[in-house]
Amino acid sequence: MPEFRTESDTLGPVQIPVSALWGPQTERSRNNFPTGQFMPLAIIRALLNIKKAAAQANMESNQISEEKGNLIVKAIDELLALSDEDLRKDFPLKVYQTGSGTQTNMNTNEVVANKCKQLNPNVEILPNDDVNKGQSSNDTFPTAMNIVAVEAIDKLEPAVQHLIDELKVKQEKYWHTVKVGRTHLQDATPLTFGQEISGYVSALEHDLNYLKTLTPTLLELAIGGTAVGTGLNAAPGMPEKIAEKMSAVYGHQFTAKTNKFYGLSHHSGLDVVHGALKSLAADMFKIAQDIRFLASGPRAGYGELNIPANEPGSSIMPGKVNPTQAEAVTMAAMRVFGNDVVVGMSSSQGNFEMNVFKPVLIDAFLESADLLTGTIKGFADKMIHGLTVNEDRMKELLDNSLMTVTALSPHIGYHDSAKIAQAADKAGSTLKEAALQSGKVTEEQYDEWMDMLKMTNVDRKD
Repeated sequence: MPEFRTESDTLGPVQIPVSALWGPQTERSRNNFPTGQFMPLAIIRALLNIKKAAAQANMESNQISEEKGNLIVKAIDELLALSDEDLRKDFPLKVYQTGSGTQTNMNTNEVVANKCKQLNPNVEILPNDDVNKGQSSNDTFPTAMNIVAVEAIDKLEPAVQHLIDELKVKQEKYWHTVKVGRTHLQDATPLTFGQEISGYVSALEHDLNYLKTLTPTLLELAIGGTAVGTGLNAAPGMPEKIAEKMSAVYGHQFTAKTNKFYGLSHHSGLDVVHGALKSLAADMFKIAQDIRFLASGPRAGYGELNIPANEPGSSIMPGKVNPTQAEAVTMAAMRVFGNDVVVGMSSSQGNFEMNVFKPVLIDAFLESADLLTGTIKGFADKMIHGLTVNEDRMKELLDNSLMTVTALSPHIGYHDSAKIAQAADKAGSTLKEAALQSGKVTEEQYDEWMDMLKMTNVDRKD
């Protein structure tokens, strides 16, 4: 058996591995752009679904024979049934290629055409004329981008809700567990740990709402714009038929009734939704940071929380436990922050009738969504679920806090309360000792006014 076969494109003959389903344009790209990560398979599967829908739409519009159309559909169904590992074998192109994604679009066209040849060598299926009929890379690739972004958000939203649910369990359990509050990294008035967690819950609920509110903008598809947005060579009604079929496949109401000049040259929808991912990442960073600091110790830190021991924390220090899930999610957040720059800058590069940063934009978007989905689920299951409170440590820190003096202020005034706190700090005494020594407060008054739980207003969950 020869190692290579020879095929030709408009530039001339190309040597292609004999077992490969791809054709000359894919082979040129494979050699011209060997650097970086592979094009996400989500994009490949979306393009295959678009090609299938296009073949069906073209048959319905009498733009292609049923013999050809049905063969294309059958070939694509067999490709879509492959595992990711097997599918990757025929889609070897990298993200860092042409900015339109044309070479990946042609990779898809060539693989489908050669798969058709395997299934029925008596029917000639051409990559450009048949598989790509009524389409352009310039409208299929951005259509795939929006579809896979919606898919990615579909996977992320349940992970966020799962974390919210786990946090709510702790919120309820520790709603009356009083601890010292902190502002500016300094002691502040008391709150309960449940109240503190309720802030985390609210932040994540807001983030989830942002995603649900903004993601529908991605339902607008560029398909039908073909090369520059005019729809040249696309049959009437074809874009709407493809959008209808994509809606059935992915379970969302996609629409092709859109401005195609916008769809090809602008990606503001992806930009704004990734902004919501960045906001989620920022809140996750804050929450994870709080948890790991409050769990610092166990004896030389805050020590208010006990975190699960998921793995040994040190290769040299026996018994060490580290907040690894918090570290993972904060590192993921850092990556999302960087990806947001990539997405924003890429979105700005709509040169005339087409944006030419499409592959790197969608790759960054998908990485952000995937990283957040995985690390948020891990954070929920392997840290928050097993999180417990060190109530003795919380009480110790609260008893030593000087800022509870705030409760005396309505009774003896801000100025005298400040003097008591300063005297206690200078003498190293308790607040109660300094208060009684000041002569401004009796022991009975102090005990009545310094009700820590009452200070938190725990009956108000707003």
